Amino acid sequence: MIRIIIADDHQMFIDGLKSIIHSFQDIEVVGEASNGEAALDLIETTPAEIAILDINMPGMDGIETAKAIRKKFPDIKVLMVTMYKQKEFITQLVAAGVSGYILKNTGAEELYNAIRVIHEGGEFFGEEITKEILHSMRQHASLPEVPQFSQREKEILKLLADELTTQEIADKLFISFHTVESHRKNMLMKASVKNTAGLIRYGINIGLI
Repeated sequence: MIRIIIADDHQMFIDGLKSIIHSFQDIEVVGEASNGEAALDLIETTPAEIAILDINMPGMDGIETAKAIRKKFPDIKVLMVTMYKQKEFITQLVAAGVSGYILKNTGAEELYNAIRVIHEGGEFFGEEITKEILHSMRQHASLPEVPQFSQREKEILKLLADELTTQEIADKLFISFHTVESHRKNMLMKASVKNTAGLIRYGINIGLI
């Protein structure tokens, strides 16, 4: 029998989840809590294999609770059942070491599969969560790589955009003419442009100017 504890600040959701899990012959709910602190206290006294958490709870939220469980009770698997599917939450929860992440609008079959997979040592991310992860990866892959300009290069780029000559920039920044030229050539190479006009246009496109 797989023993589950549930932590959520909405009793109606807990009751609904318990009702669904009650229909699973090999899974039982052995405890419930309304916040993260209470969940940790419950785990101290109630043997369980999986903790089902929500993200949004008063006091210690689900993310912090997941981290605390993984640190204090490494044998307990964490399944997030929440309404949030934003990329930032997924990233934080993966970093926190959760074993599964599904949405509250999921069906009983997906909940059962998540619990079984996690109990057997695997990881389970619901269909909507997986779609969000893939979408984020595709967006990241499609973004052009932006070169890193040093602080001095950024200063020079802005002065070039203000139509200062190389000598005027050198005088303003108290550096040599050749140092300014060296920085300008480095920026041309980093931005893959041919001249100062192209460099200024590039700076505008990436928001430096």
